[in-house]
Amino acid sequence: MPSPPTTALPDRRGRKNAATREAIIDAAEELLRSGGPSAVTLPTIAERADVALQTIYNRVGSRDAVLLAVAERAFAANRIYMDEAYNTGGTPRERILAAGNAYIRFATERPHEFRLLLDPPELPGPTEAIADLTDEQNGKLAAALRAGIADGSVRPDLNPDQTAKLLWAMLNGVLALTWRTDRTRIDPDDLLAPVADLIARGVESRPERHPSN
Repeated sequence: MPSPPTTALPDRRGRKNAATREAIIDAAEELLRSGGPSAVTLPTIAERADVALQTIYNRVGSRDAVLLAVAERAFAANRIYMDEAYNTGGTPRERILAAGNAYIRFATERPHEFRLLLDPPELPGPTEAIADLTDEQNGKLAAALRAGIADGSVRPDLNPDQTAKLLWAMLNGVLALTWRTDRTRIDPDDLLAPVADLIARGVESRPERHPSN
């Protein structure tokens, strides 16, 4: 029988390496969801993925690299929440409020992944990728703000790009209060209505008031 092409073995090896990498990230993701970042240790990942510890370093890298890979998956999941909100139709203002609600839902339904997105490990290349994904989502919010300015439902004096970043930062700050253990903690279930009202009041266009004669 003729020997298989020499490219077959590298291709097969590449697929096996990719599958092993995915299995490692799967294991880390499961550990994060069930126990938070402290549960994500390389020995535990190795045991769950049934691989050698060195294999994790070879296929993904350090613990920080593994967490960043999980963070990229978390952002993909977050994108699903956000895209569903932006694609609901309605006015730009309604889409903005839906996006805010979706962001809060993701944070409360998948808290460990959300916290990882807010504070990813500092590795120069991959961290830039997370920043790019953040810019992508803020860009969608800025586009909705521009549409609202165009139809008159959003204040015309707002800078859409700057406002999108400020709203993102504001939500992150408010949501961080849900993780506290002292009396300053906010229950996640109590956030949706007041935050939606805060966003609405901050961006809505109001009729000009003219001084009475």
